[in-house]
Amino acid sequence: MGQNIRDRLLSLLIQYQPQFVSGEEISRELGCSRAAVWKHIEELRQEGYEIEARPRSGYRLLYRPDRVAPEEIAYHLHTKKFGREIRYQEVVASTQILAHQWAREGAVEGSLVVAEEQTEGRGRLGRSWYSPPRSGVWMSLILRPPILLTEASHLTLLASLGVKQGIERVTGLPIQIKWPNDLLVHGKKICGILTELRGEQDQIHYVILGMGINVNTPEKNWPEELRAIATSLAIELGGPVHRASLIAAILEELEEVYDHYLQSGFSKIKAKWEQSSGIIGKQIVARTPQGVITGIAEHLNDQGALIIRTDRGLVSVHSADVSLK
Repeated sequence: MGQNIRDRLLSLLIQYQPQFVSGEEISRELGCSRAAVWKHIEELRQEGYEIEARPRSGYRLLYRPDRVAPEEIAYHLHTKKFGREIRYQEVVASTQILAHQWAREGAVEGSLVVAEEQTEGRGRLGRSWYSPPRSGVWMSLILRPPILLTEASHLTLLASLGVKQGIERVTGLPIQIKWPNDLLVHGKKICGILTELRGEQDQIHYVILGMGINVNTPEKNWPEELRAIATSLAIELGGPVHRASLIAAILEELEEVYDHYLQSGFSKIKAKWEQSSGIIGKQIVARTPQGVITGIAEHLNDQGALIIRTDRGLVSVHSADVSLK
């Protein structure tokens, strides 16, 4: 209950910013005492919010720290389900781990785990993911899609499309998708998507979409080995991006793409993905568990596999590390 009151208090202060709102009005809007209002004001101050208190005027929000806490995301969010339930931590080993735990406990579809920092962030093929504090978006979304287990590969592709659209909406940057789960800006990686699921036979119990987005990390903070292959939105834009607003936009775009997929199937998602890809029609190298394949990326098939035209004919690839030749 206390968290809910504090979230609503912050929303009210943001709504009135930069004007004052009286303690009496806050108390009436939130249905709590003036003493409770003061207590929650102090909690917000401890978390970095600058709030001016003036006799006979009330309270005014002067500064909002760049946090990805639920109350910040909720103010910008316009979804039906995605992000309506959020578990937030300052520091976690991995948001994927917490999301799996929550899903097993019965979390509803659209529930989100988000953190300011990951100490053991991970990507595809067991690779680590650089997740420094308060500079990126590190989050995991829980889905319970009524689809066949054989169709699960569609989810990574629609997720990359939804995240791309959300980032472009906020930043205006030209985002390209690299099959199956990376987003690039000017050839450098800014986002990776990790899809994990639990199911049996032909039934999916739940899916976790993990997303790591390099938002405000300055170039000087990148490890030397990553500077040539990765970038951040702030580097590309020349200034910071408000992370909570970005999360809200991504969740809205993701929900729209996901709902369209459940209602109309994969064909239109597939066509949009191919239009957004940076590899279709180009010469690529695909490093698969079975060996290296070189050829031209033709299209996706109905299962989401990448079709490559090689000297030996068409080859379908379901899992690979792909790069332009």
